[in-house]
Amino acid sequence: MAYDILIVDDEADIRMQIAGILEDEGYQTREASNSSDALAAVANRQPSLMILDVWLANSEYDGLQILEIVRRDHPTLPVVMISGHGTFDMAVNATKKGAYDFISKPFKTDVLMLTIERALSEARLKHENESLRKLSPYAVLDDLVGKSAAIAEVRRGIDKVAQTDSRVLIAGPPGSGKGAVARVLHSRSLRKDGRFVVLTCASLTESTLEAALFGVEANADRRRQIGVLEEAHGGTLLLDEVADMDLATQQKIVRVLHSRRFQRIGGDNWVEVNTRVLATTSQDLTELIAAGRFREDLFYRLNVVPLQVPPLSERREDIPLLATYFMERSAAAKGRSPRALSSDALTALQGHDWPGNVWELANVVERLLLMAPGGPQDPVRADAVATAIGSAESTVSRWDRAPEVMGLPLREAREAFEREYLVFHLARFGGNISRTAEFVGMDRAALHRKLKGLGVAASNRVKQDVAD
Repeated sequence: MAYDILIVDDEADIRMQIAGILEDEGYQTREASNSSDALAAVANRQPSLMILDVWLANSEYDGLQILEIVRRDHPTLPVVMISGHGTFDMAVNATKKGAYDFISKPFKTDVLMLTIERALSEARLKHENESLRKLSPYAVLDDLVGKSAAIAEVRRGIDKVAQTDSRVLIAGPPGSGKGAVARVLHSRSLRKDGRFVVLTCASLTESTLEAALFGVEANADRRRQIGVLEEAHGGTLLLDEVADMDLATQQKIVRVLHSRRFQRIGGDNWVEVNTRVLATTSQDLTELIAAGRFREDLFYRLNVVPLQVPPLSERREDIPLLATYFMERSAAAKGRSPRALSSDALTALQGHDWPGNVWELANVVERLLLMAPGGPQDPVRADAVATAIGSAESTVSRWDRAPEVMGLPLREAREAFEREYLVFHLARFGGNISRTAEFVGMDRAALHRKLKGLGVAASNRVKQDVAD
């Protein structure tokens, strides 16, 4: 999706020349010849970038005055100043007032394009860094960490829909990586050069959610506030935890998704946008619809393509890769050397049920980096994992059936232990019989017979060949 660039110059041939150059490079352009037209164009929809001439004939304000107004009301909008009579002092003054750069006419095409590309790139990175801070540590990736069958299924869904403009509803338990899936969808889409904007619905009240979505028009007491629908024009908007929207706002979102236009709060102008909308939810929306807390028409508009993100307990074989990733990421963020995770530590991590999913794993690994006994060169051990998880909640350092088994005859106690041991490692390897057999040192056929003899349900063994 192309960027939207506003060209402000009083000379029609200059506007036409710049527009032709930009459109040949795939940009969308709008034009204005004076301050009133320029400010009206910004009010109709904030552009991605403004190219602004200093001297404007038949205009209420000159370019530097327009720059001051734009920087006051739209501080994130990059502005490139141009002039045929530019001086060093003028360029310094323009940059002090907030211009990204100053280019003298006649300009070279490659200089203009390089300046625009740098300005757009910096603005996009600043915006995306701010948006990604609202998501999990896992959401900064351009791919999903893991090799399990469960995450492979998610990847296949992404591959099918990423380069379409279809809306996607991403469901899964809290902390499972729904934001990461949304980020990957955007990074592989035709809109990847546009903005990825996140609205965390759960963090907003009923009164602030609508303003965050649609923006607020300026008046004598406040400057114009741009909403996320407008910010994401040409890119992707993620409605994170969409079930937390109130019903009145849901109704307005339905209308926006149908018409692709809206009015800012307190405004009369219609703002037209071309934004791809993704949504996440950790709640069952069909149950909320039945309870009258979520609009059915909004559900069907968002749920064009459903993607289900599995809990971490269903993709335990991804835990070593995820733990290593989080260790390296946390160490880099804190200026430390990453700690190696011993094989018994990784097994311990795989043994936990992870009710907080990927977020919980990220927090535990950071705790291990900071608190695990030993120096930077010493590997983290399983006992440190149990401590980091919390011994009262850990399934790593104890076996719930131990007191019961201690009262059994040896043969029955051995069978109980074998059953628990094999079920644990089956879960650890995602139900893969071949990998489980290799780890426990058994032939695959023998393992099948052993599981059957121990009464392990067939449902625990159906994935034997998925990852072979």
